[in-house]
Amino acid sequence: MSVATALRQQGLLVIDIKEQGVGQKDILEPFKKVKLADLVVFTRQFATMINAGLPIVRCLYVLTEQTDNKKLKDVLEDVRKDVEAGLALSEALDKHPKIFSKLYTEMVRAGEIGGILDEVLLRIAQQLENDQELRRKVKSAMTYPIVVLVLAILAASFMLIFIVPIFAKMFEDLGGDLPLPTRVAMGLSGILTSIFGVFVYAGLIGGVVFFLRWRKTENGRKVVDPAMLKIPAKIGDIIHKVALARFARTLGTLSAAGVPILQALEITATSSGNWVIEKALLKSRQAIREGLPIYQPLEEEAAFPPMVTRMIAVGEETGDIDGMLTKIAEFYESEVDAAVKALTSIIEPLMIVVVGGIVGGIIVAMYLPMFKIFELIE
Repeated sequence: MSVATALRQQGLLVIDIKEQGVGQKDILEPFKKVKLADLVVFTRQFATMINAGLPIVRCLYVLTEQTDNKKLKDVLEDVRKDVEAGLALSEALDKHPKIFSKLYTEMVRAGEIGGILDEVLLRIAQQLENDQELRRKVKSAMTYPIVVLVLAILAASFMLIFIVPIFAKMFEDLGGDLPLPTRVAMGLSGILTSIFGVFVYAGLIGGVVFFLRWRKTENGRKVVDPAMLKIPAKIGDIIHKVALARFARTLGTLSAAGVPILQALEITATSSGNWVIEKALLKSRQAIREGLPIYQPLEEEAAFPPMVTRMIAVGEETGDIDGMLTKIAEFYESEVDAAVKALTSIIEPLMIVVVGGIVGGIIVAMYLPMFKIFELIE
């Protein structure tokens, strides 16, 4: 008996039947994310279709069909159903905060109210692209030292686990007093080659995982974010400039989209990426609510350089706060680009010294007793 016949006998109307293959379910599906690039493409296409005069539901139908990302496809299907049921687009998007941020949904809401949804969607796409470019610059600066440091640790671990024990056995057979660096290397080797070595590596991995999770908590952000701004070798300076660029770009985009300034400041604070900037903006909201211009309470916050507050003041005086914030964002984005290039040139020789110190230190520790080899033989 066919599936269609069985369903009809139950009084059901059969519209379409699709075969579900066995084992086709992706067990990693819950862990997959929507890439920022996919969201940018969707937003730009959505803006183009809205501008062409297509109804929102029709746009969502088409975009759902042509989206390759399975997670985004499922979310868009839910959004379409909610819009068909009578919800506003912003309300439907707001039900998926992991995909569509507060910034995204509030700008869409402002576009709906102002009747400029297509323009707002293009602004959102531009904002996402700028944010993606900032992240790419920071990642390019940090990837090299992290990779080199991990390789150095792996190389040192290999030597301590496989090479040092060979020398240790030889030194024990010869007898005599060994230099302190050699004894330290042999002690570390003994720990890593014993059962305690498993606990050492498990502790390191667990410590990193715990730190990354704690870093996302409120208490963790209060401790880590201010410390990150003080990291030497211009790393803290880059982090500060990235946060300022994101602040200016986000607030300018929200203001240009017609989002009320107090609401825009709250959204900007939560999306700034740094607790210091977030705290300063949320603190300033109260003063601005009481009637003060934006720049005045920001002048009292050390996180905002005088150039930023002065340019915001000029923007408020001339009525072009959006344009002035955009100029601030462009300035700091160019500063980040230059700082990343300078940092890369500094980090490369520094990492060579670090790797040489780790690996070379173990080699020297093993060869120091060789200078006394004849005394030990005697």
